[in-house]
Amino acid sequence: MEDHNPELESFRQRWREEVSGRRKENTIRSEAEVQDGASSSKAERTKNASGPPPPTDRRKDIHEDIDEEMHPREYHDLQDKDDAFRLGDSTEVTLRASNSKEPRSALEHYEKAVEKESQGSLGDSLNLYRKAYRLDDRVDQTYKNKYFPPSSFAPKPSNPNPSNAAVTVPNPAHHSLEGPPHLVLELIAEFSTLLIPAAPATTDLSPPPRCPIAAMPSEVLIELLVYTAILDVASFARLAQVCKRFAYLIATEERIWKRVCCGLEVGFGAMHYRWTCDIYGSPLVDDDEDGHILGVDNPEKEREPGLALDNDPRTLSLLHSKYSSSWHTMFRLRPRLRFNGCYISTVNYARPGASSPTQITWNTPVHIVTYYRYLRFFRDGTAVSLLTTAEPVDVVHHLTKDNIHTHHTGALPSAVMKHALRGRWHLSGTDPSSSSSSSTSISAETETEGDVYIETEGPDAKYTYKMDLSLRSAGRGSKNNKLVWRGFWSYNRLTDDWAEFGLRNDRAFFWSRVRSYGMGA
Repeated sequence: MEDHNPELESFRQRWREEVSGRRKENTIRSEAEVQDGASSSKAERTKNASGPPPPTDRRKDIHEDIDEEMHPREYHDLQDKDDAFRLGDSTEVTLRASNSKEPRSALEHYEKAVEKESQGSLGDSLNLYRKAYRLDDRVDQTYKNKYFPPSSFAPKPSNPNPSNAAVTVPNPAHHSLEGPPHLVLELIAEFSTLLIPAAPATTDLSPPPRCPIAAMPSEVLIELLVYTAILDVASFARLAQVCKRFAYLIATEERIWKRVCCGLEVGFGAMHYRWTCDIYGSPLVDDDEDGHILGVDNPEKEREPGLALDNDPRTLSLLHSKYSSSWHTMFRLRPRLRFNGCYISTVNYARPGASSPTQITWNTPVHIVTYYRYLRFFRDGTAVSLLTTAEPVDVVHHLTKDNIHTHHTGALPSAVMKHALRGRWHLSGTDPSSSSSSSTSISAETETEGDVYIETEGPDAKYTYKMDLSLRSAGRGSKNNKLVWRGFWSYNRLTDDWAEFGLRNDRAFFWSRVRSYGMGA
């Protein structure tokens, strides 16, 4: 219960009268200021703004605060103002206005569907897509031409080969598909004038060390590089990382690559394009009973050792027509076998097993079978084939002709060669020794290169195995390091019958280098 205080009531009454009087006084003063403001000077307004506020202004602020406490203001357009001050207000307002309109044409339906899809409303976007395609079945092309016109993309060259020449013909108007990029060629050409740099000095005051190879004449340096390439082509290629001068010589010196291509060490002089021996490694003889069973070549004609391939018409024709007149490109891309390693095929497959008849089991065992096939080729045209479950680390060092059918007793490491088979091999293609002197006879009648034919002995004397493989490349930089199966047959010499083996589980062979082989036998 409140106490009645006459003094408090009288104070409140006087305070209300004073506030009402001040409000009327401020209203009259504001009207007068509006009328006098048009005639006031700019200097006076600046002076009044920079100087301290007069007591009347302070009282005005106090009156406004009191007025707001008694009669608070109402903001009816606060939501619209808040939307207008957001980031991207113009875009949102435009989108809101566009969203309020119902799409009519097929393009509008498609645009609306794209917008709904970007917002995550997949159901609505799907319905709009259906409506758009019902109105126009090519609305997607219209949308593409509107927002992604062809002028926004770089035009493609209309004629990448202006000379209309074959791709394999060396012509400066176009570039070979197998050659290095144009920028790489320009970069290598910049290294032509550089010299072999010497090693930097160990300290600022010590003289730089001598570099004898930098003072060596180019002719002598190239001869050293030739011998290096013959001994190990991989080490020779890695010399390009030593300095820019070596990189230029290794990339452009065709005399080195010509010697490598035509040599008997790792080049095509060691490749055989017809049979050179029987499956046991003996020279071919003209025998009516046992001579040349599976081959179709003439056994009387033997291959000349060290044939000059640089003057062979077949080799020169391939060099200019297929490898852009580059011995380096020919060595990398032309199919060839490698002798400093072996080819390994790893076979894995699963087969169901049988449950034990004496035990009750709820499941059936599964057997994972793993075995390996090994192939090693020799320069004299012979080969060794082995099928075993032994891993490569236990086999590759014993995969030699000396260990075939010998040293298999007891627990010797070479016992893994117990089931090794002797054989022979040759590549597909025209034999350089049988090509005529005139290059006009070399035409489309020549056999396509890239296939490998292998014949090995069977489990006993009456059987002979024949393999048909194809040379491929695996990896980014490696070439001719993979052998893919094409066929596998067994020949019965007594009944003259052929039987083909299934290759469902067999896998391709991959070449692996073995350092103990050296350059190969």
